[in-house]
Amino acid sequence: MDSVQEEQPGEPLTQYVQRVIARVRAFDRRHPLLWDLHLTGFWLTAALIDYTGGGWRTVTRNPATPEWLVLILSLGFAVPLLWRRAHPRTVLLATTPLALTNAWTGATLQAALLQLLLVHHTALRRPLRTLLWAIPLLLTPVIVTAIRHPRGSADDDIVPQLLSLLLAAVLGIALRTRRDYTAALEDRARRLETERDQQARLATAAERARIAREMHDIIGHNLSVITGLADGGRYAAAKSPARAGQALDAIATTSRQALTELRRLLDVLRDEDPTSPEATRTPQPTLTDLDQLIDGVRRAGLPVHTVTHGTPPVLPPGRQLTVYRVVQEALTNTLKHAGPDATAEITLSYDEKGAVTVTVTDTGRGGSPPDATDTAGRGLPGMRERTALYGGTLEAGPRPHPDRGWRVRLHLPEELPQ
Repeated sequence: MDSVQEEQPGEPLTQYVQRVIARVRAFDRRHPLLWDLHLTGFWLTAALIDYTGGGWRTVTRNPATPEWLVLILSLGFAVPLLWRRAHPRTVLLATTPLALTNAWTGATLQAALLQLLLVHHTALRRPLRTLLWAIPLLLTPVIVTAIRHPRGSADDDIVPQLLSLLLAAVLGIALRTRRDYTAALEDRARRLETERDQQARLATAAERARIAREMHDIIGHNLSVITGLADGGRYAAAKSPARAGQALDAIATTSRQALTELRRLLDVLRDEDPTSPEATRTPQPTLTDLDQLIDGVRRAGLPVHTVTHGTPPVLPPGRQLTVYRVVQEALTNTLKHAGPDATAEITLSYDEKGAVTVTVTDTGRGGSPPDATDTAGRGLPGMRERTALYGGTLEAGPRPHPDRGWRVRLHLPEELPQ
């Protein structure tokens, strides 16, 4: 015999009982009044049968009890059950005089046991402190019966009734605890589902913003360079065909570079398997790509002078990308808005502890580029977003008088250890 046995599914009878219970509860939730009418009618019928058949005489301690009183007590214990769920405490208080009469006269009808249902529903639907007075209240008729109409010792009359009351209360508390626990689990599941959807929407929005920044940086810069090269080639075509050919070669190189970056970006976005080697490729440029970026801008017709202070430290890829994109955006805006005969200067300052300061100035018209004031633009807002990710500062605006042109200054502080 194998030491490990396969797990057997639930027994068919158990599954059937669970399905029946689930259907009964669902029916009760949809039609509570119909269910209450059936239950009340059942116990009312049982009480009337006990009355008309004379069955109450077999348990009564006073056979001389008037039959009209027996009928009133039988109806009084059964009919209020119709409101036991909505108003259990009220029904309990309403039936207490009947229970005292039942005990005082010695009728001791079995219909009095229906008060156990009231104790159960009180524990199930009302504050538990209600039981502190409900159980002693219901135990009072039992004590009256034991005193006025004793049958054996007092313990024989009181202890079984007390245990019955406690059992009805415990069952109500158990069902209430299970109901509250299930409701808490369902509420937690709903909140987790809502939180998951919110996190997904936030992640989607952040990813869209990141993609928009990358697409703007890639397409906007390269198209600006291509436009500058095309304009220069057009003017040089008539006087210097060789210069025009160089411009076309630069346009082709820049276009291929832009297409390569776009393909890499789209490959990462398209890859569905995060463990795939393709997904680990990064399309993001680094500080080593700055020279290639500046050369492309120079070919587009903008003279760029660079000054470097200090030795470039080993920076995380994200910080390198931020420096690269800020320089790229600043040069792109200079190409688009500075006008003819403008020049640009880039100053890179590296600190031994990892701080980086980049200043890009030009000698153009000095007006605000559209992205600086247009809320729909993504240039300067994108630079500020990147800078804020690393606790840096970004300043962009016209150069102070009497200098002309525009200045962009980025400062990334030292990266503190986590």
